[in-house]
Amino acid sequence: MPNHIQHVVVPGTFDPVTLGHVDVIDRARHLFPQVTVAVAESRSKRGVGTTFSLDERVDMLKAALDEQGVSALGGIRVMPFCGLLVDFCREQGAGGVVKGLRAMTDFEYELQQADLNAHLAPDIESVYVMSSPGFGYVSSSAVREISSLGGDVSKMVPACVAARLAEHNKR
Repeated sequence: MPNHIQHVVVPGTFDPVTLGHVDVIDRARHLFPQVTVAVAESRSKRGVGTTFSLDERVDMLKAALDEQGVSALGGIRVMPFCGLLVDFCREQGAGGVVKGLRAMTDFEYELQQADLNAHLAPDIESVYVMSSPGFGYVSSSAVREISSLGGDVSKMVPACVAARLAEHNKR
């Protein structure tokens, strides 16, 4: 009889959290009883730091999940982490990792990550959900760029995140 996964981790930098991220977290919670959203420290992502601090990203994610009604499901917690994802999963007692896929480029990158994680922790399963059609074009980097140039990101991020981006861009 197969083991059923009860607890998964949805990892990401969430810089900032988008409606696509919220969708993946919501769908993960409908598939698994317990979801831990792991906000990665990612000090050197793509050679530059993150736009928002780790604490800011954790706070924005919690506010976004509340605003979108996802937290009302229960069984979701948001936590910061640094280090190896598989170590974090073991520390939290999670049996799987859930990631969203938007395009073939996501698939290639995520396949490499899944292979590495399987090598490091064969007991932790990788699970992928396809992006909902309305969010396939949304990425944090696109949101940051559009927002920094004064564009409207209100259909890509929760309202609380759009407000934080606007505030950040005034600095």
